[in-house]
Amino acid sequence: MDCAEEVTLLKRELGPLVGDTDRLQFDIFNRKLTIRQGTPTVSPDAMIAAVTKTGMNAETWNDEPTGAGDGHDHASRSRTILTVFSGVFGLGGLLTHAWLEGGFTNALGSEGMGLNTSVPLPAIALYVAGIIAGVWYVAPRALHSAKRMMPDMNLLMFIAVCGAALIGEWFEAVTVSFLFSLSLLLESWSVGRARRAIAALMDLAPVQARVRNEQGNDIEVTPNEVAIGQLFYVRPGEKIPLDGTIQAGFSAVNQAPITGESAPLTKGPDDQVFAGTINGDGSLEVACTKPANDTTLAHIIQLVEEAQSNRAPSEQWVEKFARYYTPIVMLMAALVMIVPPLFFGGEWSDWFYRSLVLLVIACPCALVISTPVSIVSALTSAARNGVLVKGGVFMEAPAHLKAIAMDKTGTLTEGKPTVVDIVPLGEHDEEELLIRAASLETQSDHPLARAIVEAANERNVQLMPVADFQIIQGKGAQGILNHRQYWIGSHRYLEERDQETPEVHEQLEAMQQAGRSVVVIGNDNHVCGFITLADTLRPSVKQTLKDLHSTGIEHVVMLTGDNHGTAEAIASEAGIDEVHAELLPEDKVDLVGKLVDKYGHVAMVGDGVNDAPALARASLGIAMGAAGSDAAIETADIALLADNLTKLPWLIKHSKKTLGIIHQNIGCSLAVKAIFMILTFVGFASLWAAIAADMGASLLVIANGLRLLRDHD
Repeated sequence: MDCAEEVTLLKRELGPLVGDTDRLQFDIFNRKLTIRQGTPTVSPDAMIAAVTKTGMNAETWNDEPTGAGDGHDHASRSRTILTVFSGVFGLGGLLTHAWLEGGFTNALGSEGMGLNTSVPLPAIALYVAGIIAGVWYVAPRALHSAKRMMPDMNLLMFIAVCGAALIGEWFEAVTVSFLFSLSLLLESWSVGRARRAIAALMDLAPVQARVRNEQGNDIEVTPNEVAIGQLFYVRPGEKIPLDGTIQAGFSAVNQAPITGESAPLTKGPDDQVFAGTINGDGSLEVACTKPANDTTLAHIIQLVEEAQSNRAPSEQWVEKFARYYTPIVMLMAALVMIVPPLFFGGEWSDWFYRSLVLLVIACPCALVISTPVSIVSALTSAARNGVLVKGGVFMEAPAHLKAIAMDKTGTLTEGKPTVVDIVPLGEHDEEELLIRAASLETQSDHPLARAIVEAANERNVQLMPVADFQIIQGKGAQGILNHRQYWIGSHRYLEERDQETPEVHEQLEAMQQAGRSVVVIGNDNHVCGFITLADTLRPSVKQTLKDLHSTGIEHVVMLTGDNHGTAEAIASEAGIDEVHAELLPEDKVDLVGKLVDKYGHVAMVGDGVNDAPALARASLGIAMGAAGSDAAIETADIALLADNLTKLPWLIKHSKKTLGIIHQNIGCSLAVKAIFMILTFVGFASLWAAIAADMGASLLVIANGLRLLRDHD
């Protein structure tokens, strides 16, 4: 099970069995079908037998990870091998045919390959092998659709292949079977990427938690073995295994994987911590508040699965068209073959020939090619422009967007703190303050420390040696510079030292409200000054937002886990229409859902693991590819490879152009078919002319689609 079409097929077959299709819950990620409790009760064997009738296979679900992926991998390998065989045998058949007939011209003949020109048996054998390989997975589903009298894309393709083979158009038959098999394979691969995104999320959680036994010794157990209320211990630099409340210890905790905050937060007793976040330089004693399967990280994984599954793409236009196209063509061919000889004295051979012409021109080759060739060209052009689009449906989606939600950290901003202000107090100056701060921070790996050291290096100041350096857990650090002790730390640490004056407090509060992180430097006697840092706005953001509005985007919203002060400051500077701050991943999903309800077509742009559920919930997920997390990139439908937001307006324009060319190609394909159907009825269309027209239409739509390769900035 890889797509919405197969879900629809299963609903048709299983719905009458369970009484109500609402009882069927489909997880495309894991190829899992769950039947909710209710009546009538259906045995597993009956369900498996019903699934088998659709051409798919089923087995009772096993929660153990071993073995489940083996079946998926085997199915993917089999489909890949069969698709390759279909293409190789089809090409081999054409070459063999041309060689035995003395060239391609003789092989094709003047009126087609099947009617007036014999096809050598070796070539037929190769063609048949290619056809069988191509329709191996299609044929059972096509037959099921025919049995149910509910035509779909599988039946359309199967009839086209059989019709072409019936009149001896073997190469046409193998070409159609290969193209359709290839499209199914690509769809399966895209779902595989989503499955790997879930695996990337699960890798965030440590596989061991450290607890203390009755003898007072630290032992390692799995997170599932830790009970609610039980204490576990986290050493410096380790990932936190479970959600909990700190009982003892101070540390700066990097919560970016979960909340998206731009800088680590200092945590102490009674503060909450999340599974998958990264402990800083302090040791923590934490009381577990949630079991392993109910942590915030576990909910993120669940949200990604549900959001992706719930937004399975609607049936493609061609599939809907096939519901009417296939039975109409079949009926028309039968009427052309039977009615004139029976009622008007026509020649059976003549009208049988005309019905074959009708079947050939009805072959959807040009129609099938019209969209993929445009999409492939559009995808190639996008890749050249640094935009990775993961499939055709996502290439068309930007053209319909009405609103865009954006993460702040790493998306609208650079994603790392930089020094904004150096504020000396008393008789100190900026260079002196920076030298002391950077000298102390060279001993630390904290993001704020690295930013201060980087600022000192940019100014080429000479740092001082530090003696007796000590980290003050969760608060700051201290050391001796030029025979005098200095300390560096947070606003909270300044308050704890009782060295804060009302004037300094007022200044610090104002800067924190403006979205700045503040580092204070002082000695035992007084405060020397402080350095403010902030995650700076990307230079191109303002112009990008203007360009987005000019392309038809009505509303741009910023969603962030950062505090309100920082969020408002960034939004005001960038020109964002709406701001939501201090959000957890589930909050982002809810807000994106509300935007989808209001505007219909909404994109989410983000870079972190915490953005993955929202990326999945949006109509279109766009990830920052260079600095973004693997989970965000895999979950998203589109990735900006160079983290260049200016590509967003270009992408929307490119998508609209792509959609226009697709419409032109579909219109051209259908127009050619309509014209030749009319000519068939009046007797002016030959088999060879029908084949030539179909090939001509295919070449025309290919040439038109290739124009997208020239779509550059």
